[in-house]
This record gives sequence, structure tokens and C-alpha cells, in this order.
Amino acid sequence: MRVGSGDYVYEPVADWGKLPPGWSFKEIGSVGVDRNDNVYVFNRGAHPMIVFDREGNFLRSWGEGLFPRAHGLQMGPDDTIWLTDDGDHSVRQCTLDGRVLMTLGTPGKPAPFMSGEPFHRCTHTALSPDGEIYVSDGYGNACVHKFDPSGRLLLTWGQSGTDPGEFNIVHNIACDADGWVYVADRENHRVQVFDGNGRYETQWNNLHRPCGLYMPPGKCPVCYIGELGPGMPVNLHAPNLGPRVTIVDNTGKRIGRIGGKGPGLGLGEFTAPHGIAVDSHGDIYVGEVAWTNWPTTFPEIPRPDSPRCLHKFRKVA
Repeated sequence: MRVGSGDYVYEPVADWGKLPPGWSFKEIGSVGVDRNDNVYVFNRGAHPMIVFDREGNFLRSWGEGLFPRAHGLQMGPDDTIWLTDDGDHSVRQCTLDGRVLMTLGTPGKPAPFMSGEPFHRCTHTALSPDGEIYVSDGYGNACVHKFDPSGRLLLTWGQSGTDPGEFNIVHNIACDADGWVYVADRENHRVQVFDGNGRYETQWNNLHRPCGLYMPPGKCPVCYIGELGPGMPVNLHAPNLGPRVTIVDNTGKRIGRIGGKGPGLGLGEFTAPHGIAVDSHGDIYVGEVAWTNWPTTFPEIPRPDSPRCLHKFRKVA
């Protein structure tokens, strides 16, 4: 079975990711890949970080008792990992074996709702080429915060709304090699593009609830976008709205897509693609918030104890 088109054709890999007996992801906030193509799965089960090799063999876990609600994962260029927890209102920089190096925000203590202060249910983290830290914030705020590499707050931009530079659930964030900042403005159905100081430049449309973002390193990268499907009973079964993974060039033009006709449980189909990573071979890893989204997506089907929430797509063209 093959999915995708053009230069972006893949084979779904069945049953990738071999968990120890009795373990469960519950659901997955995000995924990341290190320089050795090991895959880090930031999940909402009892073992928040589970690490696999490229073939899906279990390597280790960490983070137990530290992360109440896994949401965002960003791999740093220095072999560190940035983990954003919207239930804990914090961002932690960790080593690849789980030692905490830096914490942004006050764990367990949200800023006032829509105050613009860091953080109220922050969602994701991105790094500039100079090591500056951008945090999307998130569910209880509608803004982006920029920190220097030491964690000092430099500026904040954005507010709730639909105009350029405003957000309706600022859900994910990425930064390219030129320092442009890309923000998944989920419920406004767009990705907004800013310079490094928060000046609005443009936006990508023709998206449906963009949820996950991944940009490979390098100049003029493509962007992999996880899109959620419809969320209301009246449009739940409307075709061509997702859930799906869409691949765009650096102008936002679509150059590839996986899924999208509607939700499904088969190979190459999605329920709620939430986190995306791509390895050095071009293989795509997708984590889904299947547990949370199941009652909306499949209201007529009883939710299983462990919904399928991890996909691998092996690139073949």
C-alpha cells in the first residue's frame, strides 16, 4: 500500500513501535527524532517519554511523575530536547536521557487567563538559528513569547482574534534557518508567518485546523502540517477536511498529502494528527491525540483502552 503523491510517496508501516508488555501511550502529544534517528514519543501514559530506535525497538523511558500532560516536543541542535506541558504550564529543556537543564514558567501555576503573561496552557516550543526560544501559548493565552538562550523573556506578541497577528488557539510553532517564525493558528485555519520580532509577514490558508508543524533543518525547508478533521456533529462526515498530513513548500503551496478523505482506523488513515517528525531518510512519524479525540471522531464506537496513536510512513519516492 502506498500513500501520497509526486515526490512524497510513502508506505505505512504496520504496528511500528514495540512497547513493553502492559504499557500504553494512552495518546501522543508530540514526537521527535535525534541525529541517530532514534524516535522520542512524548505521550500521556504512565511513561511520558518513550524512546525507540528507527526499527521501532524500545530503548528506554523517562519523565515518570514529571509531565502531567505532554503536548509539544522540539529537538535542539545541541542534543537536548524541549518539552512543553500544557497541563503543567511549563517548558523544560532536557538531555536526551531526561535530565532537566532549564525550566521556563512556574510548574503547576498558570498565568491569568488571556493575560499575555507566560504561561497558560502553553503548547509548543521553537528555536531560532541564534538559540532564541519561542513558545506558543496556547489554550489559555493567545500569544507567542520570545526568550533569549538563557531563558530571559524578550517580548510577547498576539492576542485573541481573527486579524493578522491575532490567534484563535495558537497551537504549534516552528522556526526556519532564516529566523522566520511559523505559527499554527489552529481554529483560524491558517499558519501565520512572522519575522523574529513578531512582525506579521504573510499567512498560509487552505488548511483545516492546523495542529502539528515540522520543518526540517536547512534553507527554504518544506513544512509538514498535521490537520485535525471536523469537530462538530453537523460536519463530522464532510469529506476533504481531514484529518490529514499536508506537506507544503516554503510559500505554503501544497506539494503532498497523506489522508484527508475522513477519519479512519486503517493504514494511512488518521483520527487526530497532533505531532510530526521526519528522520534523515525522509520517513514520517505521526503521533495522535486519539484518546481525547475519539468521542468526537467516532461517537458511535466505544473507545478502546489504547487507541492507535502512533504511525510511521516509510518514504519510497
